[in-house]
Amino acid sequence: MSDSSEDECPELVPVSTKKIPVTIITGFLGAGKTTLLNYILTEQHNKKIAVILNEFGEGSAIEKSMSVGQSGELYEEWLELRNGCLCCSVKDNGVKAIENLMTKRGKFDYILLETTGLADPGPIASIFWLDDELGSDIYLDGIVTVVDAKYGLQHLEEVKPDGVVNEAVRQVALADLILVNKIDLVDQAYLHKVTDHIRSINSLGKLVETQKSKLNLEHILDLHAYDSNLGQSGIEKLKDRGLDIRSGQGSSHHIDPSVTTVTFQLCGNIKTSDLDVYIQNLIWEKNVQNSKNEIMEILRLKGEISIQDNPNRLVVQAVHELYDQDFTTTWESTTRRTCTMVFIGRNLDKTVLETTFRHLMCDESS
Repeated sequence: MSDSSEDECPELVPVSTKKIPVTIITGFLGAGKTTLLNYILTEQHNKKIAVILNEFGEGSAIEKSMSVGQSGELYEEWLELRNGCLCCSVKDNGVKAIENLMTKRGKFDYILLETTGLADPGPIASIFWLDDELGSDIYLDGIVTVVDAKYGLQHLEEVKPDGVVNEAVRQVALADLILVNKIDLVDQAYLHKVTDHIRSINSLGKLVETQKSKLNLEHILDLHAYDSNLGQSGIEKLKDRGLDIRSGQGSSHHIDPSVTTVTFQLCGNIKTSDLDVYIQNLIWEKNVQNSKNEIMEILRLKGEISIQDNPNRLVVQAVHELYDQDFTTTWESTTRRTCTMVFIGRNLDKTVLETTFRHLMCDESS
């Protein structure tokens, strides 16, 4: 007679291998980031979201129920809230909190990370975008920037000493989704002025207007801003957001010392090696000058490129000095092969950017 313990089937514990999307929530002080995240933490939305909060407000009921780690860098307790969300607070860039959170896999489907009001989201985004260790478990879904409709223009127009790009502009420039909050506090004419200024900085991101940071969560989840293989081409996605590539909408046709968007689309192909040199000169060597002999500063770059002797589109992306490229969908036989580039940065000169690229291109039939 066999041992009954051998006949019993062991209890199998399902292991989730699906990568978890991380969305970075940024915005200037007082814009409504924490209001947005507290709304997510208390609203019934039937989604399992882990929220990593920064800068808790005084007297927060959630904060009072947490215990601070002795080092002061992490609230060790992940609270499970009534609506199914998880919550903790950090005083660093959130990496430790996410490593701690991954031990609770299966209890959440999304991660939202709040940054400090003065943070440049670029370096934080790079941690989650191309980090090999974290990359096996999570992926960067996108950057959401909250802008105060009443005071946001004041922050965006602030001139910093030594010509440094101010924090509010950087946050807007790097955003995949821009929430213009507190629209009930301004009239329509002023609101248009705010949104027009935002569009002049960043024509790539989707813009949503909100009151008290309340919105359909579908707007901020599953952005897939850094995904390459989605079936729909990257340029089609940009056109869906209202960016007119061919007419150069949002482009600076003159040299603008402020942060602006520049786009161009050229027919033909380019060699991978020439494309690499073009991008590296812009974001690494920083030796590309405009017609006033000023160095162009690239904050964000996206492109859909036709590579010589390759049947697939190449999607390139860069944030600050970090860039990545992936081959995606096949060029259809009926589609004219093109190279499309979108830049967000300062001292941009559309003529120089486009002409330099054009000189590197191969014959269209290549």
